[in-house]
Amino acid sequence: MAKTPQPHFTNMADVSGSRLQIEFSGNSSELARVRTSLRSFLSGVMEEIHLEAVVLAIDEACANIIRHALSDDSKPVKLTCILADSRLSVVLRDYGKPCDPALIKGRDLDEIQPGGLGVHIITHVFDRVEYAPQSEGTRLTLEKSIAP
Repeated sequence: MAKTPQPHFTNMADVSGSRLQIEFSGNSSELARVRTSLRSFLSGVMEEIHLEAVVLAIDEACANIIRHALSDDSKPVKLTCILADSRLSVVLRDYGKPCDPALIKGRDLDEIQPGGLGVHIITHVFDRVEYAPQSEGTRLTLEKSIAP
């Protein structure tokens, strides 16, 4: 029986000065590597408590992409982070099912249940959150001011 070829994704984060680029598969096992790369990239740029909040928010965004946009791990997710002019800009680009921004909302915070807090975390941590559906997938842009 022939083995199905696996998709090829960049295994290492590409860090160039004030830019981080990672391409990963839609498999949740990849998220630990993404978090580690983000922590390394942002280390020394902001206080640890803010760094961890940013990492958590990006991790939530990635998990939402994997859960809601991708049906399998055959399509990549591309993460680009840029530090410039006291701002962090993050772009997450997936090639799954495009989102409808009007339908993106977190659960009611009065409901006590697990899950459904990712959107609240993302909008609380970042100053700007923009979902842009594409012909294939979605481009999510996140921006945050970074105190000098």
